[in-house]
Amino acid sequence: MRIFLAGATGVIGTRLVPLLVAAGHEVAGMTRSAGKADQVRAAGGVPVICDVYDLDALTAAVVDFHPDMVMHQLTDLPDDVARIAESGDANSRIRTEGTHNLIAAARAAGAKRFLAQSIAWEPAGGRGQVIQDHEAAVLAIDGVVVKYGQFYGPGTYYEGELPAHPRVHIDDAAAQTIPLLEAASGVVIVADTA
Repeated sequence: MRIFLAGATGVIGTRLVPLLVAAGHEVAGMTRSAGKADQVRAAGGVPVICDVYDLDALTAAVVDFHPDMVMHQLTDLPDDVARIAESGDANSRIRTEGTHNLIAAARAAGAKRFLAQSIAWEPAGGRGQVIQDHEAAVLAIDGVVVKYGQFYGPGTYYEGELPAHPRVHIDDAAAQTIPLLEAASGVVIVADTA
């Protein structure tokens, strides 16, 4: 399968690219940072430098790759968890405008499948409606919504401690995403069972 992965250099994207390649898929890994192109290439993907908010460039990049699936693993979160409240608007924009643009690009490219990450808990700060609208947009095109628990493990906000439930180790989250490439449209929760 040809997969256009938006968010290829994020905490889960860096794990997904090599897993997807190892499973025999051709992966275009999108990042907005030219400095991270080598990271995508080293993992076996084709780097695509693009900003999700530049609809024309995004559409051209997705159409050029001609994917079977577009995978939305984008977030806009700070490296420092103490600043997460400050980034609420930026992350909401990824879930609204970013999702809209990725769906439009996927349609223009004729991609038959769409998978997008979401969260398995109620967000703070009244951002629940943004999450609901994001998920509804994905489901409206027969996509798959993956509601991940809070990530823990290397490179996450919880490297040395466990967050509250729902939670999932970042490596497990990536591994459990691979079988969902063939999932029927709907919502899937990926979280530890206990």
